[in-house]
Amino acid sequence: MEFEELVKQRRSIRGYKQTPVPKEVILEIVELAIAAPSSMNTQPWHLHVVTGEPLDRIRQGNTELMMAGAKPQREIAAHGAYEGVHRERQVEIAYQLFDAMGIRDDKIMRKDWMMRGFRQFDAPVSIVVTYDRALDMATIGHFDLGAITYGLCLAAWDRGLGTVINGQGIMQSGVVREHANIPEDEVIMTCVAMGYPADEFAANDVRSTRVPPTEVATFIGFD
Repeated sequence: MEFEELVKQRRSIRGYKQTPVPKEVILEIVELAIAAPSSMNTQPWHLHVVTGEPLDRIRQGNTELMMAGAKPQREIAAHGAYEGVHRERQVEIAYQLFDAMGIRDDKIMRKDWMMRGFRQFDAPVSIVVTYDRALDMATIGHFDLGAITYGLCLAAWDRGLGTVINGQGIMQSGVVREHANIPEDEVIMTCVAMGYPADEFAANDVRSTRVPPTEVATFIGFD
């Protein structure tokens, strides 16, 4: 695709076909994503691509612990509850998704939706994104991981694959670390669920709204 078309068409996918994704295709996606810029060319990222039985074990362990009321064990600082405009945007996209699925007033199905998040939306592939623990106190490393993660999403979409960046899927990082064989000298940041979009899954058609550029950017020194 042309870049502008690619950026505007991409959206988060939360329903997937169970068709396996060839390793060769994922390698192509990774090759493009690692061209992302990083501070001082440090390239602090690692990508752990998980599928099959190991991914099923991650889903099971993460879901069982979260549904049992276990405290989340993410390895990055939690932001706490969103407030103000951030909360408004969070609620807006939630209602868009619930309305698309017809579950806005159905508490049971909304709980099931939450569990789907813990299962990484049953995607056939999960890419666990980590960074070197030696850089744990350097916020710039987090910034760099954002760049490579967006690269993964764009490169996947260009190849007919959908993604969703999914912090729910790694709430229990110990489970993820065990079954994805992640070394102790890496910090788990997030994961990217990936697979071929399920055509009939209504939430896949939802596009989140964006504020206009004039509300984001300020211009100084222009005529």
